[in-house]
Amino acid sequence: AAMYRVKQLFGGSLTLRDYDGQVEEAMALVRALNKMTKAGMPESVRIA
Repeated sequence: AAMYRVKQLFGGSLTLRDYDGQVEEAMALVRALNKMTKAGMPESVRIA
């Protein structure tokens, strides 16, 4: 389910040619997805 969201948001393929570049590109996509997920999550606040 998570990979489906990544592919829908960012496209289905990596654009860089060399392996190290693809790894960095994938990590950047994951960081961006994590930021978007965190932005949409509610903040829990302890009341008592």
